[in-house]
Amino acid sequence: MLNKLDITRNWLPRYTGMPLEKFGEYILLTNFKNYVQQFAEQFNCRIYGVDRPMQAATNDNGLTIINFGIGSSNAATVMDLLTAIQPKGVLFLGKCGSMKRSTEIGHFILPIAAIRGEGTSNDYFPAEVPALPSFKLHKFVSNIIANHDMEYRTGVIYTTNRRVWEHDESFHQRLHDMTCIGIDMETATLFIVGHKNEISRGALLLVSDAPVTPDGVKTEESDKKVTHNFVDLHLKIGIEAMTELGQKGEKIKHFRY
Repeated sequence: MLNKLDITRNWLPRYTGMPLEKFGEYILLTNFKNYVQQFAEQFNCRIYGVDRPMQAATNDNGLTIINFGIGSSNAATVMDLLTAIQPKGVLFLGKCGSMKRSTEIGHFILPIAAIRGEGTSNDYFPAEVPALPSFKLHKFVSNIIANHDMEYRTGVIYTTNRRVWEHDESFHQRLHDMTCIGIDMETATLFIVGHKNEISRGALLLVSDAPVTPDGVKTEESDKKVTHNFVDLHLKIGIEAMTELGQKGEKIKHFRY
């Protein structure tokens, strides 16, 4: 293994249990096993990696879904591993906490950017480089949302590697001062590492909690309600958007600087 491609072509199957030739050209990323399970049930396809760190499945249309786990380090890892197949588009189906009163549980967010508060992305680009999605990929997602007569929010996501912060009032104030619409643990990392690896990328985030309000902190019970009420549509929009992108064959250009 003398170069990055040699490593990732060995490690992507190692992490997922899926042979390289089974991966499609378009990828859905998620943090949750149940997304992969629902995808596999819908398309009657095999789930690889049940005994591995990541689980993956590919349907007959060449769309692959991967559960990469939680956190910015895992987000960076999967975006590095995907260089083994150099996908044409990657969409993250994640959950986030709301930072705005106008953004409620069950709403969708298409981030226009993400603030790099996680630290992981500093290993890829200087802090001045913004974490941005690929606009054309988001265009397909927004069209599908509109087709479902749904609204979505846009704004900036704050990405942190800190898990338990809901009790910290000074951190709340910092988030308020940055005027972010939501907070998560992966989006900025996915955008930056995608940029580094010349992978077109986007994110469709489902608001799952409102952590800056006293009764809005996520619990096991509240998360089950979100899963029951909104996850089917979240996954459906992601599948339809990436399938349409693949069928139209519209190239999402990555510009080198």
